[in-house]
Amino acid sequence: MKNGRVLLELTDGVATMTLNHPGSLNAFGFKLKQDMAAALDEIEASDARCLLITGTGRAFCSGANLNDPDRPPRDRDAEARGDIPSDLEAWYNPTFQRLRSLKIPTVSAINGVAAGAGMSLALSADIKLMARPAYFLQAFARIGLVPDCGSSWILPRLIGIARAMELSMLAEKLPADTAKEWGLVNRVSDDDALADDAMAMAQRLAGGPSSLGLIRRMYWDGLENNYADQLQLEADLQKQAGQSSDYEEGVTAFREKRSANFTGK
Repeated sequence: MKNGRVLLELTDGVATMTLNHPGSLNAFGFKLKQDMAAALDEIEASDARCLLITGTGRAFCSGANLNDPDRPPRDRDAEARGDIPSDLEAWYNPTFQRLRSLKIPTVSAINGVAAGAGMSLALSADIKLMARPAYFLQAFARIGLVPDCGSSWILPRLIGIARAMELSMLAEKLPADTAKEWGLVNRVSDDDALADDAMAMAQRLAGGPSSLGLIRRMYWDGLENNYADQLQLEADLQKQAGQSSDYEEGVTAFREKRSANFTGK
């Protein structure tokens, strides 16, 4: 990416997007946001079959960069009147919607602190692996703000309203082992094993069928659907999956008692 604040590598079907501004703990600054948007453009246009998100250095992402020297001047009065969009409306919300709408599975390798919007980014992934020394932090109350980037929507659904309130109001660190116990992450790795564990997981997903993208859509949409709507979504997506080459290969491999060779199509 042109600013070097996000690195993108495509290997064996895995697109690895690395936030790369360790001096700010990979905070969302103007240049990093530019690079992340460009990276998502490339990922959407690529033949990647899984997205792996991680950070450089001792942080995953520390949230918004409040001391960003590259940030354009803001007209907060105009934002308050609704004359121009806020940062959330202009970049964060559309970006998180893009992540949710990706047609491939996503993995987050949470290598260090994931705070504020950085915590939301980590939780936006389908499979979440966390280094044992890492921690989550809903930091908003520390500076007089409220949770954003979808955290107020996803946290009660993942851990219940009582724990979501606790994290957001007390703004205390949540260690990796507790995050796993609460169901916020899937697996916890030793610090020096996280990168390999996350890549192995991403490669496993990249070798899977195209239906993995449909599965991610099914479960994300299911958080909002009623029972009847979810049954219909299952029927619609099953019809789509049943028309794929991967379904034909999967059935053939089952009958021939061999491993399937999925192509993601």
